[in-house]
Amino acid sequence: MSKVYTTDELIQILAAERQACLKGERLKLEVNVSGNPVIDQFIRTEGLQKFTAYQDFKAAIHNYQQEYQVSGIVWREMTVKGKTLRYPEVDTQLIALASDLEIIKSVKDAILNFWDEVTAQMDLYLSFNNSKQYQKITTSDVERIAQRTEWASLWKWENPNFLEMILQMGWGKPEEASYKRGRPQSGSEFIHAVNPGNQPIG
Repeated sequence: MSKVYTTDELIQILAAERQACLKGERLKLEVNVSGNPVIDQFIRTEGLQKFTAYQDFKAAIHNYQQEYQVSGIVWREMTVKGKTLRYPEVDTQLIALASDLEIIKSVKDAILNFWDEVTAQMDLYLSFNNSKQYQKITTSDVERIAQRTEWASLWKWENPNFLEMILQMGWGKPEEASYKRGRPQSGSEFIHAVNPGNQPIG
């Protein structure tokens, strides 16, 4: 039997392919912008050709994951205010298998408990309009959103003078949750926590 690639190897393969596409080493030449050959001849399509070539390759990797049951989960570790959490999340370039969804659902409460501990006394904001706008919310608002979601993930922006914690609370497939295309079956809300007086930047 031939070797089955691991999650880490698939991530490395995708990163290398993405770079090749960005450099123009891979183009999908039959891309049409408008579908009208008269108009398309006047439109520069190289950027779209690069993007489409990578998307096609990524779709092939996702099919490979399904066929060989290669997990999309990577393990992250985050330390904030002296507290550390190790948690699983689905890599942004891979898909979640059914078993991956069960794993990330099982740690939702641990992630939310960590969030509650490290964001106490911080200002909370709900992002909307693709994170271009923010609305101040309360911890009870976060709790209501948490009741409607299946899984959670974390990010942070930190330097000596600034801390922003971002909590993604989602449902459905993580690979579709960050974008509006997956709604209503998949989606997510993003909560930003910043020190009082600061505004979210992430």
